[in-house]
Amino acid sequence: MIQARLQLDHGDFSLDLDVQLPGRGVTALYGPSGSGKTTCLRCIAGLARPTRGFIEVNGHVWQDTEGGVFLPPHKRPVGYVFQEASLFAHLSVRGNLAFGLKRIAPAQRRVDMTQATELLGIGHLLDRQPDHLSGGERQRVGIARALLTSPRLLLMDEPLAALDSRRKNEILPYLQRLHDELDIPVLYVSHSQDEVARLADHIVLLDGGRALASGPIGETLARLDLPLALGDDAGVVVQGKVSDYDPTYQLLTLTLPGSQLNMRVAHTALALGQPLRFKVQARDVSLSLANDAQTSILNRLPVTVVSELAADNAAHVLIRLDAAGTPLLARITRYSRDQLKLHPGQLLWAQIKAVAVLA
Repeated sequence: MIQARLQLDHGDFSLDLDVQLPGRGVTALYGPSGSGKTTCLRCIAGLARPTRGFIEVNGHVWQDTEGGVFLPPHKRPVGYVFQEASLFAHLSVRGNLAFGLKRIAPAQRRVDMTQATELLGIGHLLDRQPDHLSGGERQRVGIARALLTSPRLLLMDEPLAALDSRRKNEILPYLQRLHDELDIPVLYVSHSQDEVARLADHIVLLDGGRALASGPIGETLARLDLPLALGDDAGVVVQGKVSDYDPTYQLLTLTLPGSQLNMRVAHTALALGQPLRFKVQARDVSLSLANDAQTSILNRLPVTVVSELAADNAAHVLIRLDAAGTPLLARITRYSRDQLKLHPGQLLWAQIKAVAVLA
């Protein structure tokens, strides 16, 4: 478990956090610019010193102002990945990685050179100089260098912010591999909900230096009492399990957690039983009173209306739904709500295009 109680005043900005986070997996610090995401990371790394603070990472206290404890940055076992990789221009990729490796005594190394290069897919780049790398390649080298310090906690401050969409899509699968294959907790700063949806297990929603919410990604994104639900990219994250594959149409069938309901998504083949995370955008969910099979929409799920919230657009409403224990959000017009006479407890059908599911 990671505990962070932080109070810091800096000009007209103040940070006041008290959060308990999982000691494994990826926790996203999410919020608008100026909400305190980077300041929180800097406090945890020891680069900023809060007026009052308590930081404990999986049983090890790094800071306790009341007890007079402050572990300096160079003694905190963290790896820090910034927006820019900041590689040493005079060193090859191999030399940059070796710099990270030599910071940790051999007996304390938990990640070796071979593992880091394989995880990030950079084995073929070892003899190149940084100025001969693409932006995505430089960032992958920077992440590998941070991993080679064998950190107890990996801090990632918007590592994809400086990349275009093509480079982001290039690097995201490698970040997912880190999540799946390394037992190193990650604090991941981002203002992209799609990034958070793909990578995070837990999310802390920050605004004005305060935590508006902290919880598992699936539950938190589906809450209608948070500003997350109001944006155009609002949606829910679901962890399904592969139960079938149609090679003719390249469609995966995913069974929803804790139920017999299935969804089909356009995807390459995966092994039966393999978990797959996917996001369903609220704007891609339509509602019907009947299960109409005469449609191109492949996913039709029986759902129950849970609650309603006015959207940021006066013509729209957000409807929270329950699909046998899996929460869904639907953004529809007020006109459609009234035509369907929607109310809490009502049974109906949610319709979701297979091509709209982000897996």
